[in-house]
Order: sequence, then C-alpha cells, then structure tokens
Amino acid sequence: MKANSKILLTIGLVVLVTGGVFASIKYSQRGIVDVQTSPVVRQDLVATVTASGEIKPKNYINLGANTLGPAPITEVLVKEGDRVHKGEVVAKMQSVQANADVVAQNASIATSLADSAASEAGLKSQEDAVTTAQAEIEKSRAELDRTKSNYDRSAELYKEKLLAKQDFDQKKAEYDTAVAAMGESEARLAQAKAQEAQARQQLASAQKKIAQLQAGLDRYKDILSQYYVTAPLDGIVTNLPVRAGETVVPGVQNSAASTIMTIADMSLITAEVKVDETDIVNVAVNQKAEVTIDAMPNRTFHGHVTEIGDTAILRSSGVAASQSNTSDQEAKDFKVVIALDDPPEDIRPGLSCTGKIVTATKQQVLTIPIQALTVRTRGDLQPRKTGGVQAAGDPMSEKAKREELQGVFVVRNGKAEFVPVATGITGATDIEVLNGLKPGDQIITGTYKVIRTLRNLARVRINNSVVTPQTES
Repeated sequence: MKANSKILLTIGLVVLVTGGVFASIKYSQRGIVDVQTSPVVRQDLVATVTASGEIKPKNYINLGANTLGPAPITEVLVKEGDRVHKGEVVAKMQSVQANADVVAQNASIATSLADSAASEAGLKSQEDAVTTAQAEIEKSRAELDRTKSNYDRSAELYKEKLLAKQDFDQKKAEYDTAVAAMGESEARLAQAKAQEAQARQQLASAQKKIAQLQAGLDRYKDILSQYYVTAPLDGIVTNLPVRAGETVVPGVQNSAASTIMTIADMSLITAEVKVDETDIVNVAVNQKAEVTIDAMPNRTFHGHVTEIGDTAILRSSGVAASQSNTSDQEAKDFKVVIALDDPPEDIRPGLSCTGKIVTATKQQVLTIPIQALTVRTRGDLQPRKTGGVQAAGDPMSEKAKREELQGVFVVRNGKAEFVPVATGITGATDIEVLNGLKPGDQIITGTYKVIRTLRNLARVRINNSVVTPQTES
C-alpha cells in the first residue's frame, strides 16, 4: 500500500512538471504569428502588357457603288477567297444609259471633227486666195508704174507741142485704167484677208467645240467606268455579301445595300488589341510583342507595335469616350496595333487573338514576389502607448500619421520589421525593388491575411510548409 502511494505520487509529480513546462512554452509563444517567407533575389525581369483583340489586315477597302443612282449587278467575276490584282474588274453593273451617252458623245465628236476638217480646208482656200490677190496687186503695180512713166513722157512732149493731143489722151487713159486696176486689186486683197480671218475663226471655234466635246466624253467615260467595279489594290476578297441581280445603292455608308465586297491586303497582317487605360502609358511604338490566336492553339507569333491610338474607347460599347456622355463612369481602353512579323498562310481576318507586349526588360535586378508588397500608414508603424487616454495631436501630426507607405515585412531577429521600398518594373509574378532591400533578405510573402493584418515588429515564426487540403473519399 505504501509502495502504491509512492508510485502514484511520483506519477502525479511528473504530470505536474510536464504540464508546467508545456504551459510555460505556450505562454512564451503567445502572440507569435506563423508566416511564409521568400528571399530577395537577383534575376532577369520582363514587364509585359496583355490585351485581347482580333486579327485585321493593315489595309482593307470596302468596295461600294459610285453610280449616279441605284444599279443592279449584272455580273460578279470573283468569289470570296480569290486573289485579285490592282485594276482588275471584279464586278459589273447595268450601264445601258451610261454606255449610250458615251456612244452619242463619240458621234458628236466625229461630226465636229468633220466640221473642223471642212473649216481647215476653207481656211486653206482663203489663204490661197490671199496669195493670188497679192500677186494681182504686184501685177497691177507694175502696170501702174509703166503707164505712169508713159503718161509722164507724153505730158512733156505734149507740152512742147511734139505730141498730138489724141496720143496724149490715149496715154492718160491707159494711166487712169492702171490706177483703177490697182485699187481693184487692193480691194480684192482686203476682201481675201477678211475671208481668211473669218475662216480661221471658224476653224478655231470648231477646234474648241471638239475640246469641249472631248471633255464631255471623258466625263461620260468616267461615269461609265463606275459601273465596272475594279480592285484598288492587290489582295484577297475577304467579304462578298452580294449576288448578281441584286441592286446596290450608292452613297450610303455602313449599309449592307452599298457594300459590294471587301478586298484586304494580306501582305501585312496586324493584331488590333485593346489595352487598358492603366497600362497604355507603358506601351510604345516598336516594342516587341507575342501574339496567340485562339483558332491556332500552341502557336505563338512574333510582332512589334506599329500604332497606338490617342482616343479612349469605352469598353462596354466600343464608342469613343469623347462621343459619350457617361464616359467618366466606365472603364476605357486604347487601340494598339501589332504588326505580325511571321503571319501564317492560313490566317484569316477577324480571328480572336491575345497580344503580350514587352514594355521593359532588365537584367539581374533585385526582385520580390508581388504579393509581398503591402501598404501601411505612418501611424501604424509607430509603437502603441499603453495605459491612460491619449491626447489628440495637432492636425499636421495627424495628417502625417495618415500618410501611406509602400513596403514589405522583413524577418529580423524573429520579428517582422516593415521596410519601405521603391519599386520599378513589374513582371508576371515578381516586381523590381530599387532600394530598401539587399539580396538574401527574408521577406514575408504569405499568407495574404497575415500580410494584410500583420503589425510592425510583431513576433513571427517562419513556416514555409505547404498545407495540402485533405479530400474525403
């Protein structure tokens, strides 16, 4: 009995001592927070911006009707997917009236050309008449000179009574006849020159009429050419919504009745993506990009940024923000065009795609996991005063306490010390640290709840073991 009492007493003492030790350990560990950590490391970092959009050719043209009025299509010479060349006729429309105008104008020009030829012949005849009249004048002048000389000699002889009056009168009559003939020749020359000038005016008028009719013919030919739809560039027919016999209406934009077909230049393919307004400031022309196409899985295509839109686009409607009254309350995107350097041959416009634009690349920089970053106010970092009622501080001091600081918690001597940091570019999972840390520093990366609620200089215990949830079978 005495031995049993001793055994029971010994067991009781052991249990008491063990409980005291356990209680002491638990008491010493009160307030300790389990945390997950990761070291600060140097590594290459790539910052990217990801956006979705669709494949589009760099240059595409919607062909419509440019006729004077609605016109039925008489013939479609291509089918969707055909390759066409610049200037090739791809469709024809009914052009009876326009063709008749061209034929009538050609007939008018032919008549005017005949009239012009007649006027030219008349002018040549008048020029010959002028030449003949000038020759007659020369002949009359010579005759006048001869008769005047005879008349002057006869007058001297008659004055000296050496010539009979009958002979003198004959010489005078010959001279008067030559003077009259000279006047008649001069009149004929003036008449011939007037007729020549008239013929020349008639020819000039005929030639101007031909020029006028030729201009009208060019106009009618241009109108007729509008009834023949031609390809404005080398490319592929990507949309053909009409058939022969249907009527197209000119001058109606964005109307199904005005579009005959779409021709796209597939030599330069682009991915037109919409970048969020918070990321657009990091995007620049000529930045490298990778494009994935939903219809072509497991394939990546390379490209570069060629165009950045200046107008914000509402994400909900696709309308420019400047044209909306509710733009201040909606998310906005900006259009970015990526030219593909190696587009596949089987690519098609309109395919959905995703672009990943490389906005920055740095080699061997200090990095930390993005989730380690947190924000605290200056007031949160100051030690709490215990006991008594704290007096209100001055407004400037209270404002300073509300200032927010970005930083991380570093484990030092078993405590979580908040360290403000400045950051640089952001990668997929890590972010660059510009100051405040050095390689090898153990920073707290989890859990999210711990980082959100952890206080400065709190006691922590590193526990990087991954807890896997058990699944009941």
